[in-house]
Amino acid sequence: MKTRNVINALVVLAFSLVLFASCTTKQGAINNLRSFSYELRDHSQYYDVNDWDRAIKKFVKLRDEISKHEYTADERRTIGQIEGECASYMAKGAKDGIINRVSTYTNELQGILEGILGGMGND
Repeated sequence: MKTRNVINALVVLAFSLVLFASCTTKQGAINNLRSFSYELRDHSQYYDVNDWDRAIKKFVKLRDEISKHEYTADERRTIGQIEGECASYMAKGAKDGIINRVSTYTNELQGILEGILGGMGND
């Protein structure tokens, strides 16, 4: 009789763990997307081409992870909001990165021209 109670308790525990794990995984997918949003917010302006390639692949992977679960309307709204933030940070990060690089190259080109013109004046 005691063995049967132990088995029943283990079955209930195993079932509970499966349910808990699925909830954690579901929420974990949202948390991963939110973390990615923060990562983009804080670092995307410094990304190079390889970083952007990795970021896009990661975003697709996170979307695939999310699509494996059923969500309520409120959860879907939250997911949509976070995805919108990601898109905004991607656009802003790409724009800021391009402006920073252009500015760097503009300064370098200005220095080259000054060097050339300065060198020409010494003849």
